[in-house]
Amino acid sequence: MRHKVHASFNLKHLLLGLFIVVLLIIILRTNSSLKALPPTSTMHTCTKISPSLANTIIHYSTSNITPQQTFSEISVAAGILAKRSPCNFLVFGLGHDSPMWSSLNHGGRTVFLEEDKAWMEKIREKFPDLESYHATYKSKVRDADELLELRSKECTEVGDVRYSKCQLALTDLPSVFYEVEWDLIMVDAPTGYFTDAPGRMGAIYTAGMVARARMVGETDVFVHDIDRTVEDKFSKTYLCEGYMKEEEGRLRHFTIPSHRSTMGLPFCP
Repeated sequence: MRHKVHASFNLKHLLLGLFIVVLLIIILRTNSSLKALPPTSTMHTCTKISPSLANTIIHYSTSNITPQQTFSEISVAAGILAKRSPCNFLVFGLGHDSPMWSSLNHGGRTVFLEEDKAWMEKIREKFPDLESYHATYKSKVRDADELLELRSKECTEVGDVRYSKCQLALTDLPSVFYEVEWDLIMVDAPTGYFTDAPGRMGAIYTAGMVARARMVGETDVFVHDIDRTVEDKFSKTYLCEGYMKEEEGRLRHFTIPSHRSTMGLPFCP
């Protein structure tokens, strides 16, 4: 997912400030743990941050390339990560914001699914600690209206999405997607700004279905670019307006509960 370059001086420094806050939280947590240990005359401690977190801070403090999302939009997901991390965080898309998301989930697992293999290799070369996988999509934006009309039983049944008969279900993503119970999912890919692009219809639908299929608890799902028709209509239809918690700029946040732990829940509240 190629993000546009924004030479925004203020956003750059706001992001750097956000990372400094995360760094302070990590240090405070570490110090609290150390205080719980019995004192010894020979104990010498030095709190260090991980190389990946250090590289992320350096990257954003020295680069004029900033993420596509605004500070206000980023703050929505960052606020949830502050409460839930370390956790399992799945991001559709790989770009200039990826080191930021991984660092905000420090100690957790952050996985990126990217459609452009050449772009993925370029980002991997620059940030080798990021966990990313190549994903392919068969849909096209031009088919969105037809896909939106799907209301069959197959598209509302909760279960293992790999075996879903719904035309919207993404059944051939990298295996890691199906093997992990995701706490947060960010839908910011695949490409969806022209008719022959794959669009995010399947990503939005599948994110909602794996959220419903988790054994217990809730999944926070974020959809970016809701100013576009596909992202707007599909998020309201398949993530459900009743599950929507917040809308900030072009970002929409949903909290979807497990439909397995509470039987009989309707598809949408």
